[in-house]
Amino acid sequence: MVICRFRSLLSLSKTNSFFLSSPSTSFSIRTFSSSHIPQHLQNVGFVGLGNMGSRMAINLVKAGYKLTVYDINSDVLKKFSQMGVSTKKTPYEVSEASDVIITMLPSSAHVIDVYTGPNGLLHGGKLLRPWLFIDSSTIDPQTSTNLSATISKYTLKEKKGDQETPAKLEAPVSGSVIAAEAGTLTFMVGGSEEAFVAAKSIFFSMGKSAIYCGGAGSGSAAKICNNLAMAVSMLGVSEALALGQSLGVSATTLTKIFNCSSARCWSSDAYNPVPGVMEGVPSSRDYNGGFSSKLMVKDLNLAVESAKHAECKYPLTSQAQKIYSELCNGGHEARDFSCAFRHYYSGMDENQDH
Repeated sequence: MVICRFRSLLSLSKTNSFFLSSPSTSFSIRTFSSSHIPQHLQNVGFVGLGNMGSRMAINLVKAGYKLTVYDINSDVLKKFSQMGVSTKKTPYEVSEASDVIITMLPSSAHVIDVYTGPNGLLHGGKLLRPWLFIDSSTIDPQTSTNLSATISKYTLKEKKGDQETPAKLEAPVSGSVIAAEAGTLTFMVGGSEEAFVAAKSIFFSMGKSAIYCGGAGSGSAAKICNNLAMAVSMLGVSEALALGQSLGVSATTLTKIFNCSSARCWSSDAYNPVPGVMEGVPSSRDYNGGFSSKLMVKDLNLAVESAKHAECKYPLTSQAQKIYSELCNGGHEARDFSCAFRHYYSGMDENQDH
Protein backbone atom coordinates (compact mmCIF):
# COMPACT_ATOMS: atom_id res chain seq x y z
CA MET A 1 0.00 0.00 0.00
CA VAL A 2 1.03 3.60 -0.61
CA ILE A 3 0.87 4.41 3.10
CA CYS A 4 3.31 1.61 3.87
CA ARG A 5 5.68 2.75 1.14
CA PHE A 6 6.13 6.14 2.79
CA ARG A 7 5.97 5.12 6.45
CA SER A 8 9.71 5.21 7.06
CA LEU A 9 10.07 8.55 5.24
CA LEU A 10 7.23 10.11 7.23
CA SER A 11 8.87 9.20 10.53
CA LEU A 12 11.96 11.18 9.53
CA SER A 13 10.09 14.28 8.37
CA LYS A 14 7.73 15.23 11.18
CA THR A 15 10.02 17.71 12.92
CA ASN A 16 11.58 19.56 10.01
CA SER A 17 9.41 22.70 9.77
CA PHE A 18 11.35 25.94 10.16
CA PHE A 19 11.50 29.41 8.66
CA LEU A 20 14.27 31.47 7.10
CA SER A 21 15.08 35.14 6.98
CA SER A 22 15.12 36.81 3.57
CA PRO A 23 18.18 35.73 1.58
CA SER A 24 20.73 38.16 0.25
CA THR A 25 20.29 39.24 -3.33
CA SER A 26 23.96 38.47 -3.93
CA PHE A 27 25.26 34.96 -4.48
CA SER A 28 27.55 35.06 -1.47
CA ILE A 29 25.50 33.30 1.18
CA ARG A 30 26.16 31.42 4.37
CA THR A 31 24.72 27.92 4.47
CA PHE A 32 23.37 26.16 7.52
CA SER A 33 24.47 22.74 8.68
CA SER A 34 22.69 19.88 6.91
CA SER A 35 22.81 17.67 10.01
CA HIS A 36 19.12 18.36 10.73
CA ILE A 37 18.00 17.22 7.26
CA PRO A 38 17.00 13.54 6.83
CA GLN A 39 19.24 11.62 4.46
CA HIS A 40 16.43 10.99 1.96
CA LEU A 41 16.00 14.76 1.51
CA GLN A 42 19.57 16.03 1.52
CA ASN A 43 20.42 15.71 -2.19
CA VAL A 44 18.04 17.99 -4.07
CA GLY A 45 18.13 18.71 -7.80
CA PHE A 46 16.66 21.94 -9.15
CA VAL A 47 15.83 22.57 -12.81
CA GLY A 48 14.64 26.03 -13.91
CA LEU A 49 16.52 28.96 -12.35
CA GLY A 50 14.46 31.90 -13.59
CA ASN A 51 13.23 34.80 -11.45
CA MET A 52 11.31 32.48 -9.12
CA GLY A 53 13.35 29.30 -9.33
CA SER A 54 16.71 30.93 -8.63
CA ARG A 55 15.44 32.44 -5.40
CA MET A 56 13.77 29.22 -4.32
CA ALA A 57 17.01 27.35 -4.98
CA ILE A 58 19.04 29.86 -2.97
CA ASN A 59 16.73 29.37 0.01
CA LEU A 60 17.33 25.61 -0.18
CA VAL A 61 21.08 26.23 -0.10
CA LYS A 62 20.65 28.53 2.90
CA ALA A 63 18.64 25.82 4.65
CA GLY A 64 21.50 23.35 4.26
CA TYR A 65 20.36 21.16 1.37
CA LYS A 66 23.00 19.81 -0.99
CA LEU A 67 21.88 21.24 -4.30
CA THR A 68 22.54 20.24 -7.90
CA VAL A 69 21.12 22.55 -10.57
CA TYR A 70 20.51 22.97 -14.29
CA ASP A 71 19.20 25.81 -16.45
CA ILE A 72 19.51 26.67 -20.13
CA ASN A 73 21.00 30.03 -19.08
CA SER A 74 24.74 29.45 -18.72
CA ASP A 75 25.22 32.78 -16.93
CA VAL A 76 22.88 31.71 -14.15
CA LEU A 77 24.67 28.37 -13.84
CA LYS A 78 27.96 30.21 -13.54
CA LYS A 79 26.63 32.28 -10.64
CA PHE A 80 25.44 29.18 -8.80
CA SER A 81 28.76 27.47 -9.46
CA GLN A 82 30.59 30.46 -7.99
CA MET A 83 28.72 30.03 -4.72
CA GLY A 84 29.67 26.36 -4.54
CA VAL A 85 26.55 24.73 -5.97
CA SER A 86 27.04 21.74 -8.26
CA THR A 87 25.88 22.44 -11.82
CA LYS A 88 25.10 19.95 -14.60
CA LYS A 89 24.81 20.09 -18.38
CA THR A 90 21.45 18.29 -18.69
CA PRO A 91 18.37 17.55 -16.55
CA TYR A 92 19.28 13.86 -16.72
CA GLU A 93 22.63 14.54 -15.03
CA VAL A 94 20.76 16.37 -12.26
CA SER A 95 18.47 13.37 -11.85
CA GLU A 96 21.42 11.00 -11.51
CA ALA A 97 22.83 13.13 -8.66
CA SER A 98 19.62 13.73 -6.69
CA ASP A 99 17.14 12.01 -4.41
CA VAL A 100 14.52 14.76 -4.81
CA ILE A 101 13.95 16.83 -7.96
CA ILE A 102 12.25 20.24 -8.10
CA THR A 103 11.31 21.85 -11.40
CA MET A 104 10.17 25.45 -11.93
CA LEU A 105 9.47 26.02 -15.63
CA PRO A 106 7.47 28.45 -17.81
CA SER A 107 4.90 26.18 -19.48
CA SER A 108 3.50 22.69 -19.98
CA ALA A 109 5.67 22.22 -23.08
CA HIS A 110 8.83 23.03 -21.11
CA VAL A 111 7.82 20.61 -18.34
CA ILE A 112 7.19 17.77 -20.79
CA ASP A 113 10.52 18.39 -22.50
CA VAL A 114 12.53 18.56 -19.25
CA TYR A 115 10.98 15.34 -17.98
CA THR A 116 10.60 13.20 -21.10
CA GLY A 117 12.70 14.83 -23.81
CA PRO A 118 16.24 13.92 -24.91
CA ASN A 119 18.49 14.01 -21.83
CA GLY A 120 15.40 14.70 -19.72
CA LEU A 121 14.94 13.70 -16.10
CA LEU A 122 13.44 10.33 -17.12
CA HIS A 123 15.99 9.65 -19.87
CA GLY A 124 17.88 6.83 -18.18
CA GLY A 125 15.46 3.94 -18.72
CA LYS A 126 13.00 2.53 -16.22
CA LEU A 127 15.31 2.78 -13.20
CA LEU A 128 15.48 6.15 -11.41
CA ARG A 129 17.49 7.46 -8.50
CA PRO A 130 15.09 10.22 -7.30
CA TRP A 131 12.32 8.96 -5.04
CA LEU A 132 10.33 12.19 -5.45
CA PHE A 133 9.72 14.70 -8.24
CA ILE A 134 8.16 18.07 -7.37
CA ASP A 135 6.98 20.28 -10.22
CA SER A 136 6.29 23.85 -9.13
CA SER A 137 5.46 25.10 -12.63
CA THR A 138 2.04 26.55 -13.39
CA ILE A 139 0.65 24.16 -16.01
CA ASP A 140 -2.64 22.53 -16.96
CA PRO A 141 -4.03 19.79 -14.68
CA GLN A 142 -4.11 17.24 -17.50
CA THR A 143 -0.35 17.48 -18.08
CA SER A 144 0.29 17.18 -14.33
CA THR A 145 -1.92 14.11 -14.10
CA ASN A 146 -0.39 12.45 -17.15
CA LEU A 147 3.15 13.07 -15.94
CA SER A 148 2.34 11.60 -12.53
CA ALA A 149 0.99 8.47 -14.23
CA THR A 150 4.15 8.20 -16.35
CA ILE A 151 6.49 8.50 -13.37
CA SER A 152 4.53 5.89 -11.42
CA LYS A 153 5.55 3.30 -14.04
CA TYR A 154 9.24 3.67 -13.19
CA THR A 155 11.19 1.80 -10.51
CA LEU A 156 13.67 3.12 -7.98
CA LYS A 157 17.28 2.03 -8.31
CA GLU A 158 17.34 1.73 -4.54
CA LYS A 159 14.29 1.29 -2.32
CA LYS A 160 13.52 4.14 0.07
CA GLY A 161 12.13 2.37 3.08
CA ASP A 162 9.14 0.45 1.74
CA GLN A 163 8.95 2.62 -1.37
CA GLU A 164 9.85 0.88 -4.64
CA THR A 165 8.51 3.36 -7.22
CA PRO A 166 9.10 7.13 -7.45
CA ALA A 167 6.37 9.61 -6.56
CA LYS A 168 5.48 12.96 -8.07
CA LEU A 169 3.87 16.04 -6.58
CA GLU A 170 2.80 19.16 -8.39
CA ALA A 171 3.33 22.18 -6.17
CA PRO A 172 2.74 25.48 -7.97
CA VAL A 173 3.23 28.58 -5.86
CA SER A 174 1.42 31.75 -4.93
CA GLY A 175 3.63 34.74 -4.26
CA SER A 176 5.75 37.18 -6.18
CA VAL A 177 9.49 37.25 -6.79
CA ILE A 178 9.70 39.17 -3.51
CA ALA A 179 7.99 36.28 -1.71
CA ALA A 180 10.28 33.76 -3.41
CA GLU A 181 13.29 35.71 -2.17
CA ALA A 182 11.90 36.10 1.33
CA GLY A 183 10.91 32.43 1.55
CA THR A 184 7.22 33.24 2.09
CA LEU A 185 5.63 31.41 -0.84
CA THR A 186 2.46 29.35 -0.57
CA PHE A 187 2.58 25.90 -2.21
CA MET A 188 -0.57 24.28 -3.58
CA VAL A 189 0.24 20.58 -3.60
CA GLY A 190 -1.38 17.73 -5.49
CA GLY A 191 -0.43 14.04 -5.53
CA SER A 192 0.20 11.47 -2.83
CA GLU A 193 -0.59 12.88 0.60
CA GLU A 194 2.04 10.62 2.15
CA ALA A 195 4.72 12.00 -0.18
CA PHE A 196 3.56 15.53 0.65
CA VAL A 197 3.99 14.95 4.38
CA ALA A 198 7.35 13.21 3.88
CA ALA A 199 8.75 16.19 1.98
CA LYS A 200 7.05 19.00 3.91
CA SER A 201 10.30 20.41 5.29
CA ILE A 202 11.44 21.17 1.72
CA PHE A 203 8.35 23.31 1.15
CA PHE A 204 8.85 25.18 4.42
CA SER A 205 12.45 25.94 3.46
CA MET A 206 11.08 27.95 0.52
CA GLY A 207 7.70 29.14 1.77
CA LYS A 208 5.41 29.94 4.67
CA SER A 209 2.52 27.65 3.70
CA ALA A 210 2.04 24.30 2.01
CA ILE A 211 -1.56 23.26 1.44
CA TYR A 212 -2.49 19.76 0.33
CA CYS A 213 -5.17 19.96 -2.37
CA GLY A 214 -5.81 16.32 -3.26
CA GLY A 215 -4.69 13.82 -5.88
CA ALA A 216 -2.66 14.38 -9.02
CA GLY A 217 -3.76 17.48 -10.94
CA SER A 218 -5.46 19.17 -8.00
CA GLY A 219 -2.51 21.43 -7.19
CA SER A 220 -2.38 22.68 -10.76
CA ALA A 221 -6.14 23.22 -10.72
CA ALA A 222 -5.92 25.20 -7.48
CA LYS A 223 -3.22 27.46 -8.92
CA ILE A 224 -5.28 28.18 -12.05
CA CYS A 225 -8.28 29.12 -9.89
CA ASN A 226 -6.13 31.31 -7.63
CA ASN A 227 -4.65 33.25 -10.54
CA LEU A 228 -8.04 33.62 -12.18
CA ALA A 229 -9.38 35.26 -9.02
CA MET A 230 -6.24 37.41 -8.76
CA ALA A 231 -6.62 38.66 -12.35
CA VAL A 232 -10.29 39.55 -11.96
CA SER A 233 -9.66 41.18 -8.57
CA MET A 234 -6.85 43.33 -9.95
CA LEU A 235 -9.02 44.49 -12.84
CA GLY A 236 -11.92 45.28 -10.51
CA VAL A 237 -9.75 47.32 -8.17
CA SER A 238 -8.07 49.12 -11.09
CA GLU A 239 -11.41 49.92 -12.71
CA ALA A 240 -12.83 51.29 -9.46
CA LEU A 241 -9.75 53.38 -8.68
CA ALA A 242 -9.61 54.83 -12.19
CA LEU A 243 -13.32 55.67 -12.03
CA GLY A 244 -12.81 57.31 -8.64
CA GLN A 245 -10.06 59.50 -10.02
CA SER A 246 -12.36 60.56 -12.88
CA LEU A 247 -15.04 61.46 -10.32
CA GLY A 248 -12.65 63.54 -8.23
CA VAL A 249 -11.75 61.06 -5.46
CA SER A 250 -8.05 60.32 -5.06
CA ALA A 251 -6.77 56.75 -5.30
CA THR A 252 -5.19 57.16 -1.86
CA THR A 253 -8.54 58.05 -0.33
CA LEU A 254 -10.36 55.23 -2.10
CA THR A 255 -7.67 52.76 -1.09
CA LYS A 256 -8.11 53.76 2.57
CA ILE A 257 -11.85 53.19 2.18
CA PHE A 258 -11.42 49.84 0.42
CA ASN A 259 -8.98 48.58 3.03
CA CYS A 260 -11.32 49.15 5.96
CA SER A 261 -14.53 48.11 4.23
CA SER A 262 -16.10 45.46 2.02
CA ALA A 263 -13.87 46.09 -1.03
CA ARG A 264 -10.70 45.11 0.81
CA CYS A 265 -8.57 42.55 -1.04
CA TRP A 266 -4.95 41.69 -1.84
CA SER A 267 -5.00 43.91 -4.93
CA SER A 268 -5.90 46.94 -2.82
CA ASP A 269 -4.00 46.42 0.45
CA ALA A 270 -0.87 44.50 -0.57
CA TYR A 271 -0.31 45.04 -4.31
CA ASN A 272 -1.98 48.34 -5.11
CA PRO A 273 -1.87 49.15 -8.85
CA VAL A 274 -1.70 52.96 -8.56
CA PRO A 275 1.79 54.50 -8.75
CA GLY A 276 2.38 56.60 -5.66
CA VAL A 277 -0.04 54.84 -3.32
CA MET A 278 2.15 52.01 -2.00
CA GLU A 279 5.90 51.47 -1.79
CA GLY A 280 7.69 48.24 -2.63
CA VAL A 281 5.21 47.00 -5.26
CA PRO A 282 5.60 46.98 -9.06
CA SER A 283 3.38 50.04 -9.54
CA SER A 284 5.97 52.03 -7.54
CA ARG A 285 8.72 51.15 -10.03
CA ASP A 286 6.97 51.70 -13.36
CA TYR A 287 5.45 48.19 -13.21
CA ASN A 288 8.83 46.50 -13.54
CA GLY A 289 9.38 43.18 -11.81
CA GLY A 290 6.54 41.19 -10.32
CA PHE A 291 4.21 38.98 -12.36
CA SER A 292 4.23 39.86 -16.05
CA SER A 293 1.12 40.43 -18.12
CA LYS A 294 2.43 37.76 -20.49
CA LEU A 295 2.39 35.15 -17.73
CA MET A 296 -1.07 36.26 -16.66
CA VAL A 297 -2.32 35.66 -20.21
CA LYS A 298 -0.78 32.19 -20.11
CA ASP A 299 -2.55 31.38 -16.85
CA LEU A 300 -5.88 32.78 -18.05
CA ASN A 301 -5.58 30.67 -21.19
CA LEU A 302 -5.16 27.64 -18.92
CA ALA A 303 -8.24 28.73 -16.95
CA VAL A 304 -10.33 29.08 -20.12
CA GLU A 305 -9.31 25.66 -21.38
CA SER A 306 -9.99 24.10 -17.97
CA ALA A 307 -13.43 25.77 -17.82
CA LYS A 308 -14.28 24.44 -21.27
CA HIS A 309 -13.16 20.96 -20.27
CA ALA A 310 -15.26 21.12 -17.09
CA GLU A 311 -18.21 22.64 -18.98
CA CYS A 312 -18.28 25.64 -16.62
CA LYS A 313 -19.30 29.21 -17.44
CA TYR A 314 -16.39 31.67 -17.56
CA PRO A 315 -17.52 35.18 -18.59
CA LEU A 316 -15.16 37.03 -16.21
CA THR A 317 -12.25 34.76 -17.17
CA SER A 318 -12.93 35.45 -20.82
CA GLN A 319 -13.06 39.21 -20.32
CA ALA A 320 -9.87 39.23 -18.24
CA GLN A 321 -8.18 37.13 -20.92
CA LYS A 322 -9.13 39.70 -23.57
CA ILE A 323 -7.91 42.65 -21.49
CA TYR A 324 -4.53 41.14 -20.69
CA SER A 325 -4.09 39.95 -24.28
CA GLU A 326 -4.74 43.51 -25.40
CA LEU A 327 -2.10 44.77 -22.96
CA CYS A 328 0.43 42.30 -24.32
CA ASN A 329 -0.39 43.19 -27.93
CA GLY A 330 0.13 46.82 -26.98
CA GLY A 331 3.73 46.19 -25.93
CA HIS A 332 3.21 45.75 -22.19
CA GLU A 333 3.75 41.99 -21.96
CA ALA A 334 6.81 42.37 -19.71
CA ARG A 335 5.11 44.80 -17.32
CA ASP A 336 3.56 43.57 -14.10
CA PHE A 337 -0.09 42.64 -14.55
CA SER A 338 -1.15 45.53 -12.31
CA CYS A 339 -0.19 47.83 -15.20
CA ALA A 340 -3.77 47.39 -16.43
CA PHE A 341 -4.56 50.40 -14.21
CA ARG A 342 -2.39 52.71 -16.33
CA HIS A 343 -2.29 51.05 -19.74
CA TYR A 344 -5.89 49.77 -20.04
CA TYR A 345 -7.92 52.08 -17.78
CA SER A 346 -5.66 55.13 -18.31
CA GLY A 347 -5.48 55.68 -14.56
CA MET A 348 -3.26 58.44 -13.24
CA ASP A 349 -0.27 58.35 -10.93
CA GLU A 350 -1.07 59.50 -7.41
CA ASN A 351 0.33 62.75 -6.11
CA GLN A 352 2.39 61.93 -3.03
CA ASP A 353 0.90 64.96 -1.23
CA HIS A 354 -2.57 63.34 -1.04
